[in-house]
Amino acid sequence: MEESQTKHKNPVLNFNLQDENGLNDFHKSENDVVVSIDKVGINHFRLPILYRYKNGAIRNHDAVASMYINCPEGKNGINMSRLCEILTVEAAEIPMSVDLFRKVLNRFRVDMRDHDNDPYFSDAYLKLKFKIVLKQQSLKSDNWGWQYYDVELEGRENKKGELKMYLTLFYEYSSTCPCSLSMAKQYEEEFQAGKTSEGSGIASAHSQRSGAKCTVEFDADSEFYIEDLVDVLRKAIPTETQSLVKRVDEQAFAILNGANPIFVEHASRNLSVELNAEKRIKDWVVSVEHWESLHSHNATAVIRKGIEGGLV
Repeated sequence: MEESQTKHKNPVLNFNLQDENGLNDFHKSENDVVVSIDKVGINHFRLPILYRYKNGAIRNHDAVASMYINCPEGKNGINMSRLCEILTVEAAEIPMSVDLFRKVLNRFRVDMRDHDNDPYFSDAYLKLKFKIVLKQQSLKSDNWGWQYYDVELEGRENKKGELKMYLTLFYEYSSTCPCSLSMAKQYEEEFQAGKTSEGSGIASAHSQRSGAKCTVEFDADSEFYIEDLVDVLRKAIPTETQSLVKRVDEQAFAILNGANPIFVEHASRNLSVELNAEKRIKDWVVSVEHWESLHSHNATAVIRKGIEGGLV
């Protein structure tokens, strides 16, 4: 019994490495399992963060951060609170931008080390989730409202110091089914011609709120704003949901939907054309979903640029 207890001593209770305050620092111990870990860190860390809009306005937003570094073989663990400290300090001084990601990710790789002579961490990751709000002009009246977009901005830095930047945006729009619209008009013509007496002579095509989740890798050395991606999506699918409408706007929206009937196939191909035309976008993937008002199931499609080893 005595021999067994000696053989299986708890390493936490038999530890002699301390930090500058004299407290046991178990992170600094070595691990005898020779396995590296791709990503170790923290998610759902909340903080206020500044965003500089394309028009120059700076607004404060609530953000949720995920941040990671690699954990090399033999290293017991990382000091996770240091990730929070670095991001909090830098985000208080630098608005959300590529510059902020460069600064934070480089500090993750350098400052997360336990000793100055340790090699830099080879990989660092940071993702920020938040909402931006853009002024949206009503379609026909002089009114306007605020349109909110769920956004994810992500940066990755490798051991060479190369930075890759990714932006994900959720775009809501209205989709009118081309098949349903065609059959509705066919019925109305037949009713007017006296070929049928069914119904009232008016048929309504089914339309529904729809959504596109678009992720792009953009050139980190170019000026590319979130608003630029919104403009691309609006050009591809002009029937964006509206934040404030009067009757004239509602009628204008009905006319706009009638002029742009789309299946998910049309939506995804339209997006493909516009995303490929934006030279600052290096790679992209989009999933679209139409929450059908006719069916109890949804129509979906996924399309991507198709670069080898790219986004999927």
